Amino acid sequence: MNLDKRNILEVYYHPEGRVDKQTLAYAKSLSNKVQATTYGTDNFTTTIWKYILKKLNKTPKELLNKADPFYQQNIRGKEFDSEGWLHVLMKYPFLIRGPIVVWKNKARLVETPTDIMKM
Repeated sequence: MNLDKRNILEVYYHPEGRVDKQTLAYAKSLSNKVQATTYGTDNFTTTIWKYILKKLNKTPKELLNKADPFYQQNIRGKEFDSEGWLHVLMKYPFLIRGPIVVWKNKARLVETPTDIMKM
């Protein structure tokens, strides 16, 4: 991947996730302009989520790991409006399926660290 040095590679991740940590390390090996933002921090706002979701062209519900036992017991079958789903992402960031990488006008939900190369 040929990263334009003027552009920042944004990585949104959960600091305890194995793939998340590997993705951040891989991103840093590709560019010296990496902005890492941790899911679930106080400064992770609904505005940031709206920005990410727009770039991904996904809904908040599509980012969630529906196989997670917590999801199955506490969220499955419930309906929320768009703001409600944003708050689910913010309150339960451990349910997000993986890190998200944004570069220029592209975004990707990462399953393996090398998915960055598909951008």
